[in-house]
Amino acid sequence: MVYGYYPGCSSHGTAKEYDISTKKVCERLGLKLEEVRDWNCCGASPAHVTSEELALALPFRNLALAEKQGLDSIMSTCSACYNRLKVAHETMKKAPEILNRISEIVGEPYNKTLKVIHFLDLISKEFGVEKIKENVMKPLTGLKAVSYYGCLLTRPPELVTIDPDAENPTIMEEIIEALGAESPYCSHKTECCGASFALDRTDIVLRLSNEILKAARFADADCIVVACPLCFANLDMRQSQIASKYGVNYSLPVLFISELMGIAMGMGYKELGIDKHIVSAKNLLKEKDLI
Repeated sequence: MVYGYYPGCSSHGTAKEYDISTKKVCERLGLKLEEVRDWNCCGASPAHVTSEELALALPFRNLALAEKQGLDSIMSTCSACYNRLKVAHETMKKAPEILNRISEIVGEPYNKTLKVIHFLDLISKEFGVEKIKENVMKPLTGLKAVSYYGCLLTRPPELVTIDPDAENPTIMEEIIEALGAESPYCSHKTECCGASFALDRTDIVLRLSNEILKAARFADADCIVVACPLCFANLDMRQSQIASKYGVNYSLPVLFISELMGIAMGMGYKELGIDKHIVSAKNLLKEKDLI
């Protein structure tokens, strides 16, 4: 089966390793991805602050292009992209007057035929957790990996349906455990990391990310697993600034869920792009005899 793939800006820029590892894992599992042609930015978290119409028009165009391309679905690896695509799709389904208005602005029709999913949906619901176990070549035995969802993957729950429990989702833990790792509970797994405040209110991002890293340490985690490029950037690249401000050097590796899957499937450290991270995961993975 072919799945429409919306990579978003980060996967072609600061989070290329997420794009690389996602494609490699999907290829190994026989999940064919077809990128949406001529896609544009979804607006992420800043667009809706500027204009409600802009926040709908940007993801709407991607939905319309995917449908025009003959795709049945559109899958995103980014929490913000998934959230914006899903919110736009659900809004169009419920409000024909808004659909007509945004369609006029964009200059494209949209018939609402797409299934909008996140990478976690693709792996857990479309492919299946039990089948993941069949593809594990190197079980992640002894690794404690906490899940971090952030605030956009499960909210608002009336529109975003990745997990039935918006406050305590477990879809990522189920995948991690299928890979052979332990996934202890983390109290801050759905707290906000500050997202794009990283650009103009770095102090807020440092405070929020510090709390998330502290909670992961309290859970005795070896690493944090994420499913969003922006969450990754805040938790990975801000650790040295957090150490300077709060006096705590966590040195806690952060991995994309697709990278963790790739490791369990026997793929290489550089092959998956993990060498691009600011906080190295090499020593941890060597200690666990995983690379």
